[in-house]
Amino acid sequence: MPTELEALDTYSQVVVSVAEDVSPTVVNINATHQTMRRGRFAKPQERTGTGSGFIISPDGYILTNSHVVSESTRLEVTLNDGQRIAAHLIGDDPHTDLAVIQVPQSSLTMATLGDSSALRVGQLVVAIGNLLGFQCTVTAGVVSALGRAFRTQSGRLIENIIQTDAALNPGNSGGPLCDSNSHVIGINTAVIPYAQGLCFAIPINTAHRIAGQLITRGRVVRGYLGISAQNWELPSELRHRLHTTQETAARVVEVLPETPAARAGLRTRDAIVRFADQTVSTADDLHRFWDDHPVGPVYKLY
Repeated sequence: MPTELEALDTYSQVVVSVAEDVSPTVVNINATHQTMRRGRFAKPQERTGTGSGFIISPDGYILTNSHVVSESTRLEVTLNDGQRIAAHLIGDDPHTDLAVIQVPQSSLTMATLGDSSALRVGQLVVAIGNLLGFQCTVTAGVVSALGRAFRTQSGRLIENIIQTDAALNPGNSGGPLCDSNSHVIGINTAVIPYAQGLCFAIPINTAHRIAGQLITRGRVVRGYLGISAQNWELPSELRHRLHTTQETAARVVEVLPETPAARAGLRTRDAIVRFADQTVSTADDLHRFWDDHPVGPVYKLY
Protein backbone atom coordinates (compact mmCIF):
# COMPACT_ATOMS: atom_id res chain seq x y z
CA MET A 1 0.00 0.00 0.00
CA PRO A 2 1.55 3.38 -1.00
CA THR A 3 2.58 5.76 1.75
CA GLU A 4 1.08 9.26 1.99
CA LEU A 5 4.29 10.72 0.53
CA GLU A 6 4.23 8.29 -2.41
CA ALA A 7 0.54 9.05 -3.11
CA LEU A 8 1.26 12.78 -3.05
CA ASP A 9 4.14 12.26 -5.44
CA THR A 10 1.87 10.32 -7.82
CA TYR A 11 -0.66 13.17 -7.70
CA SER A 12 2.09 15.68 -8.42
CA GLN A 13 3.36 13.63 -11.35
CA VAL A 14 -0.10 13.63 -12.94
CA VAL A 15 -0.46 17.41 -12.61
CA VAL A 16 3.08 18.01 -13.92
CA SER A 17 2.45 15.69 -16.88
CA VAL A 18 -0.80 17.44 -17.82
CA ALA A 19 0.81 20.88 -17.50
CA GLU A 20 3.72 19.87 -19.73
CA ASP A 21 1.44 18.33 -22.36
CA VAL A 22 -1.20 21.07 -22.56
CA SER A 23 0.60 24.33 -21.70
CA PRO A 24 2.14 24.69 -25.21
CA THR A 25 -1.41 24.90 -26.63
CA VAL A 26 -2.63 27.61 -24.22
CA VAL A 27 -2.49 31.27 -25.29
CA ASN A 28 -3.09 34.68 -23.79
CA ILE A 29 -5.65 36.89 -25.54
CA ASN A 30 -5.69 40.68 -25.35
CA ALA A 31 -8.93 42.15 -26.68
CA THR A 32 -9.36 45.86 -27.30
CA HIS A 33 -12.87 47.29 -27.10
CA GLN A 34 -14.07 50.76 -27.97
CA THR A 35 -16.45 52.49 -25.57
CA MET A 36 -17.93 55.99 -25.35
CA ARG A 37 -17.04 58.15 -22.39
CA ARG A 38 -20.10 59.66 -20.78
CA GLY A 39 -20.57 63.37 -20.57
CA ARG A 40 -21.10 66.45 -22.66
CA PHE A 41 -17.92 65.99 -24.67
CA ALA A 42 -18.15 62.23 -25.13
CA LYS A 43 -15.29 60.70 -27.09
CA PRO A 44 -14.45 57.13 -28.10
CA GLN A 45 -12.28 55.43 -25.53
CA GLU A 46 -10.39 52.15 -25.75
CA ARG A 47 -10.25 49.56 -23.00
CA THR A 48 -8.37 46.29 -23.01
CA GLY A 49 -9.46 42.99 -21.53
CA THR A 50 -7.52 39.78 -21.22
CA GLY A 51 -8.30 36.09 -21.13
CA SER A 52 -7.04 32.69 -22.17
CA GLY A 53 -7.67 30.31 -25.04
CA PHE A 54 -6.26 27.11 -26.48
CA ILE A 55 -5.31 25.96 -29.96
CA ILE A 56 -7.67 23.39 -31.48
CA SER A 57 -6.12 23.01 -34.93
CA PRO A 58 -2.60 23.31 -36.40
CA ASP A 59 -3.71 26.12 -38.73
CA GLY A 60 -4.34 28.57 -35.92
CA TYR A 61 -7.93 28.13 -34.75
CA ILE A 62 -8.25 28.99 -31.05
CA LEU A 63 -11.20 28.28 -28.75
CA THR A 64 -12.05 30.78 -26.01
CA ASN A 65 -14.98 32.48 -24.27
CA SER A 66 -17.34 34.80 -26.10
CA HIS A 67 -17.19 37.36 -23.28
CA VAL A 68 -13.41 37.63 -23.77
CA VAL A 69 -13.49 38.59 -27.48
CA SER A 70 -17.03 39.66 -28.35
CA GLU A 71 -17.34 43.10 -30.00
CA SER A 72 -13.58 43.61 -29.89
CA THR A 73 -11.93 46.03 -32.33
CA ARG A 74 -8.50 44.42 -32.09
CA LEU A 75 -7.21 41.03 -30.94
CA GLU A 76 -3.66 40.05 -30.06
CA VAL A 77 -2.61 36.54 -29.12
CA THR A 78 0.54 35.68 -27.20
CA LEU A 79 1.66 32.10 -27.74
CA ASN A 80 3.31 30.00 -25.06
CA ASP A 81 6.75 30.76 -26.53
CA GLY A 82 6.18 34.52 -26.21
CA GLN A 83 5.27 35.31 -29.83
CA ARG A 84 2.67 38.06 -30.19
CA ILE A 85 0.42 37.73 -33.20
CA ALA A 86 -2.63 39.69 -34.40
CA ALA A 87 -5.73 37.51 -34.53
CA HIS A 88 -9.19 37.90 -36.02
CA LEU A 89 -12.57 36.72 -34.82
CA ILE A 90 -14.06 33.78 -36.71
CA GLY A 91 -17.33 33.76 -34.79
CA ASP A 92 -18.80 33.88 -31.30
CA ASP A 93 -21.90 32.52 -29.64
CA PRO A 94 -22.98 34.50 -26.55
CA HIS A 95 -25.67 31.91 -25.76
CA THR A 96 -22.98 29.35 -24.85
CA ASP A 97 -20.22 31.87 -24.07
CA LEU A 98 -17.96 30.31 -26.71
CA ALA A 99 -15.92 31.86 -29.52
CA VAL A 100 -13.32 30.89 -32.11
CA ILE A 101 -10.51 33.18 -33.22
CA GLN A 102 -7.62 32.50 -35.63
CA VAL A 103 -3.99 33.50 -35.99
CA PRO A 104 -2.15 33.30 -39.37
CA GLN A 105 0.19 30.53 -38.26
CA SER A 106 0.63 26.89 -39.29
CA SER A 107 2.00 23.72 -37.70
CA LEU A 108 0.94 24.86 -34.23
CA THR A 109 0.70 22.42 -31.34
CA MET A 110 -2.96 21.69 -30.72
CA ALA A 111 -4.81 20.41 -27.66
CA THR A 112 -6.39 16.96 -27.61
CA LEU A 113 -10.13 17.14 -26.99
CA GLY A 114 -11.68 14.54 -24.67
CA ASP A 115 -15.21 13.37 -23.87
CA SER A 116 -16.99 15.34 -21.15
CA SER A 117 -19.86 12.83 -21.01
CA ALA A 118 -17.49 10.33 -19.37
CA LEU A 119 -16.68 12.62 -16.41
CA ARG A 120 -17.41 11.51 -12.86
CA VAL A 121 -17.78 13.52 -9.66
CA GLY A 122 -14.53 13.39 -7.71
CA GLN A 123 -12.35 12.99 -10.81
CA LEU A 124 -9.03 14.87 -10.86
CA VAL A 125 -8.97 17.89 -13.18
CA VAL A 126 -6.30 20.46 -14.04
CA ALA A 127 -7.09 24.04 -15.08
CA ILE A 128 -4.57 25.96 -17.19
CA GLY A 129 -4.60 29.63 -18.10
CA ASN A 130 -2.27 32.15 -19.69
CA LEU A 131 -2.89 35.37 -17.82
CA LEU A 132 -0.05 37.70 -18.71
CA GLY A 133 1.29 36.18 -21.88
CA PHE A 134 4.57 35.14 -20.31
CA GLN A 135 3.80 31.71 -18.92
CA CYS A 136 0.90 29.44 -18.04
CA THR A 137 -0.62 29.13 -14.59
CA VAL A 138 -1.78 25.74 -13.39
CA THR A 139 -4.25 24.76 -10.68
CA ALA A 140 -5.67 21.35 -9.83
CA GLY A 141 -8.75 20.02 -8.12
CA VAL A 142 -11.65 17.66 -8.64
CA VAL A 143 -14.99 17.65 -10.43
CA SER A 144 -17.30 18.89 -7.67
CA ALA A 145 -20.59 18.39 -9.51
CA LEU A 146 -22.00 17.72 -12.97
CA GLY A 147 -25.14 18.88 -14.73
CA ARG A 148 -25.14 22.39 -13.34
CA ALA A 149 -26.86 25.18 -15.27
CA PHE A 150 -26.46 28.94 -15.33
CA ARG A 151 -27.41 31.85 -17.54
CA THR A 152 -25.08 33.67 -19.87
CA GLN A 153 -25.12 37.43 -20.35
CA SER A 154 -27.63 36.89 -23.18
CA GLY A 155 -30.08 35.37 -20.68
CA ARG A 156 -29.94 31.91 -22.21
CA LEU A 157 -29.48 28.85 -20.01
CA ILE A 158 -26.33 26.75 -20.51
CA GLU A 159 -26.86 23.11 -19.56
CA ASN A 160 -24.52 20.39 -18.22
CA ILE A 161 -22.00 22.82 -16.75
CA ILE A 162 -19.04 21.26 -14.93
CA GLN A 163 -18.44 22.54 -11.39
CA THR A 164 -14.87 22.24 -10.11
CA ASP A 165 -12.83 23.38 -7.13
CA ALA A 166 -9.72 23.98 -9.27
CA ALA A 167 -8.98 27.61 -8.42
CA LEU A 168 -9.72 30.08 -11.23
CA ASN A 169 -9.52 33.83 -11.66
CA PRO A 170 -10.86 36.12 -14.42
CA GLY A 171 -7.72 35.71 -16.54
CA ASN A 172 -8.37 31.96 -16.73
CA SER A 173 -11.55 32.54 -18.76
CA GLY A 174 -11.35 30.57 -22.00
CA GLY A 175 -8.55 28.29 -20.84
CA PRO A 176 -8.76 24.48 -20.84
CA LEU A 177 -9.91 22.19 -18.05
CA CYS A 178 -8.13 18.85 -18.50
CA ASP A 179 -8.38 15.31 -17.20
CA SER A 180 -5.45 13.20 -16.02
CA ASN A 181 -4.83 12.00 -19.59
CA SER A 182 -4.11 15.57 -20.77
CA HIS A 183 -7.41 15.66 -22.67
CA VAL A 184 -9.42 18.90 -22.61
CA ILE A 185 -12.83 18.16 -21.10
CA GLY A 186 -14.05 21.72 -20.47
CA ILE A 187 -13.51 25.45 -21.05
CA ASN A 188 -13.13 27.52 -17.88
CA THR A 189 -15.76 30.20 -17.98
CA ALA A 190 -16.98 31.56 -14.64
CA VAL A 191 -16.17 32.10 -11.01
CA ILE A 192 -18.59 33.02 -8.23
CA PRO A 193 -16.36 35.45 -6.29
CA TYR A 194 -18.16 35.33 -2.95
CA ALA A 195 -18.65 31.55 -2.89
CA GLN A 196 -15.39 29.84 -1.99
CA GLY A 197 -14.28 27.22 -4.48
CA LEU A 198 -17.21 27.52 -6.92
CA CYS A 199 -15.79 27.54 -10.46
CA PHE A 200 -17.45 26.42 -13.66
CA ALA A 201 -16.50 25.10 -17.09
CA ILE A 202 -18.44 24.54 -20.31
CA PRO A 203 -18.26 20.84 -21.32
CA ILE A 204 -16.03 20.14 -24.30
CA ASN A 205 -18.76 18.14 -26.04
CA THR A 206 -20.85 21.31 -26.23
CA ALA A 207 -17.82 23.35 -27.32
CA HIS A 208 -16.93 20.84 -30.05
CA ARG A 209 -20.38 21.17 -31.61
CA ILE A 210 -20.48 24.97 -31.35
CA ALA A 211 -16.90 25.46 -32.59
CA GLY A 212 -17.63 23.39 -35.70
CA GLN A 213 -20.48 25.71 -36.66
CA LEU A 214 -18.47 28.83 -35.89
CA ILE A 215 -15.59 27.68 -38.10
CA THR A 216 -17.78 26.63 -41.03
CA ARG A 217 -20.47 29.36 -40.84
CA GLY A 218 -19.12 32.07 -38.56
CA ARG A 219 -22.22 31.74 -36.40
CA VAL A 220 -24.47 29.19 -34.74
CA VAL A 221 -27.74 28.47 -36.54
CA ARG A 222 -30.69 27.85 -34.23
CA GLY A 223 -34.38 27.65 -34.88
CA TYR A 224 -36.80 30.14 -33.38
CA LEU A 225 -40.53 30.58 -32.93
CA GLY A 226 -40.79 34.35 -32.69
CA ILE A 227 -42.41 34.58 -29.28
CA SER A 228 -41.74 35.86 -25.80
CA ALA A 229 -42.78 33.35 -23.15
CA GLN A 230 -42.83 32.98 -19.40
CA ASN A 231 -43.21 30.08 -17.00
CA TRP A 232 -46.83 29.47 -16.04
CA GLU A 233 -48.55 27.18 -13.54
CA LEU A 234 -51.28 25.15 -15.23
CA PRO A 235 -54.67 25.47 -13.47
CA SER A 236 -56.01 22.19 -12.12
CA GLU A 237 -59.08 22.26 -14.37
CA LEU A 238 -56.87 22.67 -17.44
CA ARG A 239 -54.64 19.77 -16.33
CA HIS A 240 -57.76 17.66 -15.96
CA ARG A 241 -59.00 18.64 -19.42
CA LEU A 242 -55.61 17.82 -20.96
CA HIS A 243 -55.38 14.53 -19.06
CA THR A 244 -51.93 15.45 -17.75
CA THR A 245 -50.15 15.62 -14.42
CA GLN A 246 -47.86 18.33 -15.80
CA GLU A 247 -47.93 21.29 -13.42
CA THR A 248 -46.28 24.05 -15.46
CA ALA A 249 -45.99 25.17 -19.08
CA ALA A 250 -44.62 28.04 -21.18
CA ARG A 251 -47.17 30.79 -21.64
CA VAL A 252 -46.98 33.08 -24.68
CA VAL A 253 -46.54 36.73 -23.73
CA GLU A 254 -45.94 38.16 -27.21
CA VAL A 255 -46.05 36.89 -30.79
CA LEU A 256 -43.89 38.75 -33.28
CA PRO A 257 -45.41 39.33 -36.74
CA GLU A 258 -44.19 37.44 -39.80
CA THR A 259 -42.62 34.65 -37.71
CA PRO A 260 -43.15 30.87 -37.57
CA ALA A 261 -45.26 31.36 -34.43
CA ALA A 262 -47.52 33.90 -36.15
CA ARG A 263 -47.92 31.67 -39.21
CA ALA A 264 -48.76 28.71 -36.97
CA GLY A 265 -51.56 30.70 -35.33
CA LEU A 266 -50.05 31.17 -31.88
CA ARG A 267 -51.63 33.96 -29.85
CA THR A 268 -50.88 35.85 -26.66
CA ARG A 269 -51.91 33.88 -23.52
CA ASP A 270 -51.62 30.51 -25.31
CA ALA A 271 -49.89 27.84 -23.22
CA ILE A 272 -47.32 25.51 -24.81
CA VAL A 273 -47.27 22.13 -23.06
CA ARG A 274 -45.49 19.98 -25.65
CA PHE A 275 -43.17 20.55 -28.59
CA ALA A 276 -42.89 17.57 -30.94
CA ASP A 277 -42.58 14.64 -28.51
CA GLN A 278 -41.03 16.63 -25.65
CA THR A 279 -42.71 18.12 -22.59
CA VAL A 280 -42.48 21.89 -22.24
CA SER A 281 -42.58 22.84 -18.56
CA THR A 282 -40.67 26.13 -18.78
CA ALA A 283 -39.57 28.69 -21.35
CA ASP A 284 -36.06 27.24 -21.04
CA ASP A 285 -37.37 23.96 -22.46
CA LEU A 286 -38.07 25.79 -25.74
CA HIS A 287 -34.47 27.07 -25.86
CA ARG A 288 -33.22 23.57 -25.08
CA PHE A 289 -35.31 22.13 -27.92
CA TRP A 290 -33.78 24.47 -30.50
CA ASP A 291 -30.29 23.75 -29.25
CA ASP A 292 -30.80 20.01 -29.78
CA HIS A 293 -32.86 19.93 -33.01
CA PRO A 294 -31.93 21.02 -36.54
CA VAL A 295 -33.52 23.87 -38.45
CA GLY A 296 -35.86 22.87 -41.28
CA PRO A 297 -38.16 19.99 -40.20
CA VAL A 298 -41.78 20.66 -39.24
CA TYR A 299 -42.46 20.11 -35.52
CA LYS A 300 -45.88 19.77 -33.88
CA LEU A 301 -46.77 22.26 -31.18
CA TYR A 302 -49.34 21.49 -28.46
